[in-house]
Amino acid sequence: MEYFDVARILTTHGLNGEVKVNVITDFPEERFAEGMHLSLRSDTNRTLTVEKSRPFKQFWLIQFKEITDIDQAEKLRGQILVVSEEDRGELPDGVYYYKDIFDCDVIDEETGKRIGKIVDIQSPGANDIWLVREDDGKEYWIPNIADVVKKVDVAAKKVYVELMEGLRDEDLMY
Repeated sequence: MEYFDVARILTTHGLNGEVKVNVITDFPEERFAEGMHLSLRSDTNRTLTVEKSRPFKQFWLIQFKEITDIDQAEKLRGQILVVSEEDRGELPDGVYYYKDIFDCDVIDEETGKRIGKIVDIQSPGANDIWLVREDDGKEYWIPNIADVVKKVDVAAKKVYVELMEGLRDEDLMY
């Protein structure tokens, strides 16, 4: 079974076993929802059930049903929390897990020609941007917006795009 990192346990918080975590997921509200099952990367057979959670500054505080005091929580310090693929959940249309987008072939929707591969993803603001590397090594960023990304076929590892003028270096006039 495959597991995905969702948080790193930083420290304890209070005396009742609550922990402060650094979030490594785009979906903290879902991942840390009451009743959600998480495991430790070091021991995926050990399941922790979220009893309650809440944002705290740039971190999250989580109380697990199985952890009831500070001594138990202290033993979790530095551990990575993971979610199993089966507990990962379905995403709404048009939303993708990063791992599903990495290494997708980028196809020009108009010509059907392969342009390159997606090699990086960044989230600088309102939408993600995807780094496309062409076969000759040239790279450029494309925004994940409806005007550019026309279709994503995760199963086939293909992203169909309509490149706007100026996205690629050869489109620019000097």
